[in-house]
Amino acid sequence: MEQLLRVQNFNVSSDGIAAGEDQSLECPFGLDPGEMFAWAGATASWPMRTDPGGSLGLDDYFTRDFARNIGAEIMGRNKFSPHRGPWHDHEWRGWWGDEPPFHTPVFVMTHHERPSFTLADTTFHFVDGDPATILAQARQAAEGKDVRLGGGVTTIRQFLDADLVDTMHVAVSPVKFGSGLRLWESPDELRDRFHLEIVPSPSGVTHHLFWRK
Repeated sequence: MEQLLRVQNFNVSSDGIAAGEDQSLECPFGLDPGEMFAWAGATASWPMRTDPGGSLGLDDYFTRDFARNIGAEIMGRNKFSPHRGPWHDHEWRGWWGDEPPFHTPVFVMTHHERPSFTLADTTFHFVDGDPATILAQARQAAEGKDVRLGGGVTTIRQFLDADLVDTMHVAVSPVKFGSGLRLWESPDELRDRFHLEIVPSPSGVTHHLFWRK
């Protein structure tokens, strides 16, 4: 069975913005993402939920589907860390604490080498290369399962430009940011290479499902 490169549960605003330009330790997304991600946090399957309840239905399905058949993840340096340039602080091990939510090998794209390390059942590898080379490494590590392309938006654009993405789920939230890092001006830009179905949710989010033609 073919190993797919999948974008899962990637969130953008109604004007296509996924992150701000001024990422920092205090502001990991460079903007306040609370309203944009509210649909996922409200679901019964949200992994950080501490109280019973939560919504079921379509939004909950996508929250549960995040890890299905995923054997490795690729992410950009900016998703892993707010730091730029050479690694001066190897104590920084990501935003996620001692138990990252990935549960697979993770390949962090960076021009600056750093030794791999493991937290719980997640090993982070720091790799320099073009998208096709890094995807080949991730596929080998995934041992037959699919590879998730985790973001951020600049990394997803790189893999789209290299025509390597097989399927993509983008949740479009009913909030506008006006400026920032855009995934698209319009999802119609991708219709030359992808089929697209748009499914509205009662939460106000519209789920955009792309699969390669």
